[in-house]
Amino acid sequence: MKQETRTTARAIVKALTAAGKTVATAESCTGGGIAAALTSISGSSAVVRGGIVSYATEVKHDLLHVKADTLRRYDVVSEPVVTEMALGALKALKADLAVATSGVAGPSGGTAEIPVGTVWMAVATREGKVATHCVRGDDLGRTRNTQRAVLEALRLLLDVISSPA
Repeated sequence: MKQETRTTARAIVKALTAAGKTVATAESCTGGGIAAALTSISGSSAVVRGGIVSYATEVKHDLLHVKADTLRRYDVVSEPVVTEMALGALKALKADLAVATSGVAGPSGGTAEIPVGTVWMAVATREGKVATHCVRGDDLGRTRNTQRAVLEALRLLLDVISSPA
């Protein structure tokens, strides 16, 4: 998985460089892993604006401007929250694209509705946003769940970058 993550990150940096675009990250369950993957690539300083690790709900609200009403109405591991996180990072870090994640890495914290291994991710651009989620079994363990979430979020970001405008 590490090689696939690196290959995907390299493709993102190359595509962003060619397009003259920048990216920001807003990460909860991935704890900065997306930003780390991107910044491990030579040349990434030209395209990565920065990242916010928003593990605490207050950080999601205070720095990423996730609405208090959204946080009250939905679980933090949800499409509305992760979409607002991406939009908040886009604005706060003045980027062309932003990717956000929120999930339950485990082994604790899961519920019947949101089991361990559930991750919501979103990519926002000035033109729109896209969100999706995946559910992986907790049998992967915390480290593998987090690594998988980083890779899935990078894939989503690459898909958005590669899509025709």
